[in-house]
Amino acid sequence: MRPITLGIIREGKTPPDKRVPLTPKKCVEAQTTFANLTVIVQESPIRSYSDQEYRDLGVEVRAEVTDCDLLLGVKEVPVAQLIPNKTYMFFSHTVKKQPANRELLRAVLEKNITLIDYEMLTNASEERIVAFGRYAGIVGAYNGLLAYGRKHRLYELKPAYQCVDMDDMQEEFFKVRALPPIKLAVTGSGRVAQGALEVLDRMGIRKVSVYDFLYLTFNEPVYAQLRSSDYNARQDGRVWDTPDFHHHPELYQSTFDKFLPVTDLLIACAYWHPAAPRLFTEEDTRRPDFRINTIADVTCDVNGSVPTTKRSTTIQDPLFDYNPQTGELEPACSRPANITVMAVDNLPCELPRNASRDFGRQLLDNVFSHLLRDDADEVIERATITRQGQLTPRYEYLRDYAAD
Repeated sequence: MRPITLGIIREGKTPPDKRVPLTPKKCVEAQTTFANLTVIVQESPIRSYSDQEYRDLGVEVRAEVTDCDLLLGVKEVPVAQLIPNKTYMFFSHTVKKQPANRELLRAVLEKNITLIDYEMLTNASEERIVAFGRYAGIVGAYNGLLAYGRKHRLYELKPAYQCVDMDDMQEEFFKVRALPPIKLAVTGSGRVAQGALEVLDRMGIRKVSVYDFLYLTFNEPVYAQLRSSDYNARQDGRVWDTPDFHHHPELYQSTFDKFLPVTDLLIACAYWHPAAPRLFTEEDTRRPDFRINTIADVTCDVNGSVPTTKRSTTIQDPLFDYNPQTGELEPACSRPANITVMAVDNLPCELPRNASRDFGRQLLDNVFSHLLRDDADEVIERATITRQGQLTPRYEYLRDYAAD
């Protein structure tokens, strides 16, 4: 097999992202597992893993990686930093025709680049095989409890981004024992929701059934995991069918209204399709029995499933208040009657070392054999948006998006 040189590029997006696709130990493991592979790391002052940590394990670190065959990053590469005629792998955020990245796709085409997108790496069942979703859920749930404690002046959790890693963050969990007997609802059943449940379980918050959540009173804080069938129904009254909901979300209506009078803290982790119903409406927030006062919108779809998410927030300033009476946004925790919203759109960046270790494990286990040996299952092919400056047939629908 021909030798392949893989370059870990310096993240160039602003604000800077401290995550890496491969940690120092994962670089060593990759080179040990794939004899034809050499990993080069581009110098970076911002990574959560320092240049010296790579050098200490014998990984070469240098200023330029222009001679590498394959370039791996995490976030979108700034247009000015794209190297012509190269093969890149990163999250491009272009497949949904996102307006912010139109120029990026145009530049990729103009510079004769082959672009492989992590988001489109799937198995035969079209399930994603690499993602940062678990850590979005972990940090999102933590931030939800941070927001609730701050809003009600119960406790002050140390922000996740100020923690060294997840072990350090877990040292804060004991503080949530100050919670009154509130009810927390977590939507979703994928990686993101599983990450959120992990945190709630480790905090000692008890899980209860959806029925008990709706109809029983507790003398301790509890949470329920809500699946799509718990808060959506066919408009024509037909029986619930999960594949049908995924393929025809426009045929369904929200039944989340039954949770509005019993939920204090909502942690929204479910993927949302624009054709699917929203959980509730802004008008619902003015109902006398609307009880939700804190929302952690982990999915962070602006004007999406959670209508109070009118903008995203930053890691350093994660919260804002939604005033139900006016529909306006106000400073966080400024009025008891407001709904406090957490809507950070890059949550895994708050625990970059843990998130990077998790992501690198997925790359090594699920992707590298297809990338470096044999792509007979077309895992890489399905995720290749452009090849040598041309859209591949699967992504031909992006032609009008990329056109001048």
